[in-house]
Formats: sequence, C-alpha cells, structure tokens
Amino acid sequence: MKIVFLLTSSLERPYGLGRCFPLARQMVRLGHDVAVVAPHHDFGPDVPRKFVRDGVQVFYVAQMHVRKRAGGTSYFGATALFRVATQTTMALVRKAVAIPADVYHVGKPHPMNGMAGLMAARFLRRRPLYFDCDDYEAESNRFTSAWQRRLVTFFEDRLPRLANGLTVNTSFLERRYINLGVPSQCIVRLPNGVDTVRFGACNGATVEALRRKLGLEERKVIVYVGSMSLTNHPVDLLLEAFVQVSHLSPEAHLILVGGGEDLNNLQQQAVRLDIADRLSFIGWVRPDEIPPYFALAEMSVDPVRDDEVARSRWPLKVMESLAMGVPVVTGDVGDRREMLANGKAGLLVQPGSAFALAEAMLRLLRDKELRASLSASCKQHVSLYSWDKLAPRVLSLYETTIAATL
Repeated sequence: MKIVFLLTSSLERPYGLGRCFPLARQMVRLGHDVAVVAPHHDFGPDVPRKFVRDGVQVFYVAQMHVRKRAGGTSYFGATALFRVATQTTMALVRKAVAIPADVYHVGKPHPMNGMAGLMAARFLRRRPLYFDCDDYEAESNRFTSAWQRRLVTFFEDRLPRLANGLTVNTSFLERRYINLGVPSQCIVRLPNGVDTVRFGACNGATVEALRRKLGLEERKVIVYVGSMSLTNHPVDLLLEAFVQVSHLSPEAHLILVGGGEDLNNLQQQAVRLDIADRLSFIGWVRPDEIPPYFALAEMSVDPVRDDEVARSRWPLKVMESLAMGVPVVTGDVGDRREMLANGKAGLLVQPGSAFALAEAMLRLLRDKELRASLSASCKQHVSLYSWDKLAPRVLSLYETTIAATL
C-alpha cells in the first residue's frame, strides 16, 4: 500500500516526532511505501526539501502557520497569515498529487493540510481520505483573534465527517466525533505510542554527567517535560504544589524541561512562591536530549485540570516517562487511568488540586519500595503501546473502510 501523510508541522515538532513518524516508520517495516508531506516550523533556504529517514520519504514544502524556533513562537499578522496559509495549502496539494498514493492520511484536521488532503484525495486523485485527531485544537490552542478560533472549530468539526475514517487518540475524541455524526465503525482509537528506539535505553554516564552539571548529586529529582504554555499545560499548578513539597522534603528538586510563551511568567511565579532556588528551568532542548532528564528523576509529573483539554489528550510525556521506567503523577481525568495501568505505573490524584498533587509527590519521594514497584510496572505496561502493536490498527481501518466502499 502507498500511504501519504499530510501534516500540519515538521517531524521535529512533538506531533511529527512522537506520533506520525514512528507510525510511518512502522508502516515501512510492514512493507508499505510511505511519504510524509509537511510544512516546516522555520522554513528557509537551509531546510532540506526532500530526504529519506528510516525508509520514509519526507518532503518539506512551505512554512507552517506559525514560526517556531528554540527561543519561542512568533505569530503572523492577519494579512501575512492569509498569505502563508494560501501558499502552504497549494504547496501541500501539489506535492500530495505528485506522489502516487492509495490513501491519504491527514495529521490533524487543520485548515491548511486538511484542505490539501480534501482537494488531493477527493477532487484530484479520488482516493480514500483519513484524518488523525489527537487533540481538541479549538480548546487547547492560543488564538490571536476570535475569527481564528472559529475557523479552527469549523475545520475540526467538519472535515473529519467528510473522511472515509478517523484515527483518534482518546475515548473523549471518539465519543466527540460519534456525536458529530461519524459512524463508530469508521473510527479507530490510536493512543500515542512510544518510540522504543529513543526511549528504550539511556547511557548511565550521560545521566550522571547531567546530574553533576545541574548540581543534583544530593537531590531527589522531580521532572516535568513539556510545553510552558498555560493555555493547555497548567504548569502553574505544579509550581503551587511544589511549594508544599519543598517545605516538607528539602532534598527535592524540580526540573522543568521545555520552552513556550509562558516561560517567563512561570519563572516569575517561582520567585513569588519563594521556590526559585529549588527548581531549574532548563528551557527547550533537542528531542535526543530528553531521555536523560527522565532518567534523572524519581518521578515525572503531568499536571492537569478537569477540562476538555485534558480529557482529549494522551500525553506523549507520560508514555516516554513510562518507557524510561519513571512513574508518573497526574490527575485522574480522561484516559490517564488507562495510561497508568489503573495506578500500577504511577499515582492518580484529583485533577486541578495542588494539594493532592503535592501529597502524591511526597508519598513517592518518601517510599522507595513504592517507587521501585511502580517503576517495574512502567516498562511492562508501556510495551502494550509500542508502534508495532498500534500500526496494525490503522491498516485494519484502511482495509475495512476501503472494502465498505467497493
């Protein structure tokens, strides 16, 4: 089978790196021809237009809807955004049509790649069309104007109903699209898996060198890995919880890995809470540098509130932590109970409660046997979500829905 994935961002971004590319690579291993067509997060003359990675053909054709660099995200004004969106959509269409394909699979129902997929699959090539929905974009993104939110809502609600089938990462999104009219037999739940190549092992010398560099030799480390964007990641809740942890467990040290538009606000919050000397903001790091930060830690934390943003997500950072054998503390919302094997691979707490989050962190810091038990369960449980087990679900969706149209 010849499969073309149309993405909303490059493979270096979390969706491409953690979800699309591992799936595409596994499809290649199963004998299929796979191409990824995508805009780039910082499109310029130094960006390669075409290359092959692990058997997957990759094409970067234009600029994505925002410009992302290590220092943060910059947004286009209305006129520039319209120009970028138009140019990128047409570039995606041209490349998608130029590649022989049996199916088109759109990664996220965004306006640019969504319209490109619809035009290429439905009108120009007459091939089956699929959408992958891994988030509730209208609720979890920061918009510069009301019309942008309305536009994203329109495409996110309408485009999947025009597809042959959907892959969704959570039960919340499965129910949401069934309620919007998508037949249940055309939806396959596809949780975020884990790339065992990246997270299956970590060099001990590298971890100890990082521990010395950060001055953590006598510390018990808690780690957060993810975006510093309060629109969809309530890191402020974690800082509030860590006030209690740092008072009752002075040897604890919190490290926060990631960049985002609220990084400065969170740093200022840490100063106001008088915990700035007991935590480290690492900032953005390259994807290959992330595993040692997990390996440093006694636990990782995924702070959440009980809202649609949390219910719609299956966080990559949770799966990556489990793959490193590091138990997770998070709120009991959405599918997180399933992610943590009903509490065998981490601790589930009341979402939105800084007190409950702090109590769970303190419990793990104090109970070495509990940490060891949870750690042993982590790697066993996460094996259920390796991409070699998940990819056949997608192929089954293709085969079932294509057969239904014949």
